[in-house]
Amino acid sequence: MINLLRNVLSEEDFVKLRSLNNNHVIELVEKYVKLCKPSKVSVITDEPDEIDYVRQLALENKEEQQLKIKGHTCHYDGYLDQARDKPHTATLMPAGKKLSRGINTIERNAGLKEILGLLDGAMKGKECLVRFFCLGPTNSRFSISALQLTDSAYVAHSEDILYRNGYEQFKKLKGSADFFTFLHSAGKLDERNCTKNIDKRRIYVDVINRKVYSVNNQYAGNSLGLKKLALRLAIHKANNSDWLVEHMLVMGVHPEGKKRVTYFTGAYPSACGKTSTAMIPGQSIVGDDIVYMRKDLEGNARAVNIEAGVFGIIKDVNPVDDPTIFKALAMPRELIFSNVLVVDGKPYWQGMGIDDVPKRGTNHSGEWWEGKKDDDGKTVPLSHSNARYTMRMSELDNVDPKFNDPEGVIIQGIFYGGRDSDTNVPIFETLNWEHGVYVGATIESETTSATLGKAGVRVSNPMSNMDFLTVPLGTYLMNHIKFGKSLKNCPKVFATNYFLKSNGEYLNKKTDKKIWILWAEGRVHSEFEAVETPIGYLPNYEDLERLFKLIFNQEYTKKEYTIQFALRLDKLLQRMERMEEIYKSEPDMPAAFWNMHKQLKVSLEDLRAKTGKSELSPFFFN
Repeated sequence: MINLLRNVLSEEDFVKLRSLNNNHVIELVEKYVKLCKPSKVSVITDEPDEIDYVRQLALENKEEQQLKIKGHTCHYDGYLDQARDKPHTATLMPAGKKLSRGINTIERNAGLKEILGLLDGAMKGKECLVRFFCLGPTNSRFSISALQLTDSAYVAHSEDILYRNGYEQFKKLKGSADFFTFLHSAGKLDERNCTKNIDKRRIYVDVINRKVYSVNNQYAGNSLGLKKLALRLAIHKANNSDWLVEHMLVMGVHPEGKKRVTYFTGAYPSACGKTSTAMIPGQSIVGDDIVYMRKDLEGNARAVNIEAGVFGIIKDVNPVDDPTIFKALAMPRELIFSNVLVVDGKPYWQGMGIDDVPKRGTNHSGEWWEGKKDDDGKTVPLSHSNARYTMRMSELDNVDPKFNDPEGVIIQGIFYGGRDSDTNVPIFETLNWEHGVYVGATIESETTSATLGKAGVRVSNPMSNMDFLTVPLGTYLMNHIKFGKSLKNCPKVFATNYFLKSNGEYLNKKTDKKIWILWAEGRVHSEFEAVETPIGYLPNYEDLERLFKLIFNQEYTKKEYTIQFALRLDKLLQRMERMEEIYKSEPDMPAAFWNMHKQLKVSLEDLRAKTGKSELSPFFFN
């Protein structure tokens, strides 16, 4: 095997591997080089010139093209390789074992045979890049080291932007096998350097050996092992220990006129306000996607953003709704656009807020013109709806000073939110931690016509993490309950809903979410009283009235408060019935979940019977 590596590695690269003093790394590189058969292997350390080599290789291989602004490039995934491939992403499980509803699994031996067969010779004629990264800040008890082998310079370049360098961190493992491994090949490429064999796209997660195998794809959600694929490995690792891995933002909330910052996490399904919450004006961002959360010696929950960058959806990013991001996208810096329209070296995307968008150019479909249709007769938009930007978090004006703190930040509040047109109030505080877990577990979100073609379908998505679970749902929820009980200073939990409607019209302005977030921050510090109801604690009208005046200098009427914060008893009970139907067949659910469900249901039913009403004003509870 060593001779094999010497045939494809330079002496310098061979020394780099040996310098790690980690036989596990060498064995894995040997094994996968033999399997994938690249013509060249390059070992990349943390040195800037080596990282720059990867960046230049992406341009030389035409996986990226240079744009007009210095540091900006554009990458195109194949036309049919534009999103996470859920049907072909699966967790390898021993024969006879399954996970919870909706989680794809494949029998372990059969899955390994298939994926290793597809990877056999997949890198012929190509260069394999051996990369080392760190999930979470370096030199931290949160850190997890990650080994990546890929034949895509675009993938490796993206990970340089999105994650911390990890070669030196690997040396601190002192020969341990305690790291994640990711093997990826884009497979055979077409004339645009896009993956050809999309029908053979597979992404298999081996939680037992902490590895992910990915082949015949380029879209980052499938190919960047450290993104949602590492999330799956970490969830399995954490849920067999005493910490949490969550699909959450982390933000610092800064109350007006006060010299303090209060840190919150928040879980929101797609199109439910996650990014807009993290980017509320006047607040600071630690992370926008994935957190590791641990207990510290004082009994606090601490969290880190495991990423160093943002892989964000660019659709509708404009100077009005997203001024911070829009400004960052226009500045010279290392930044990758993907699947946008390019004309004369300039990128264009849907909803960017300009009137003179070109009618012709190049995009994810190749040469593009307004009105172009694909092979199925569908009109091709100027950029894909899932087009992205990849940039460093540190280059956002609102990045939090503790973004890279190895100890993380103390979490004092948690938000759970979904797209809900007719049931939940804009914000409420849960009764206790167990109720907070219940609220997170019962997140459901209405689909939009823009994404699925049919609006209003309610989809259950516990903690906004269902797609990524690699443990049974009952285990996952029980670990949340245990984690909260182990804390001396347990975060408060809040439910948000930015999408409440009446007669088809939204009851909240987009900017109102700042008020709800500031109210929650005040509750953390016991600055506001609250209205106790069966579903949790609602804001007092007088407090919201003062906040609207202070923040926006606008009137907030009792009429607005009454309709927004009414308890819709029938709707609440109907949702509980849906949750009961969904969860009744889920094995090993925590007793605390069902106890909370029964408590809430009985309270709402008694209230409806007592009043004879299907909806109650929040003033009823004063």
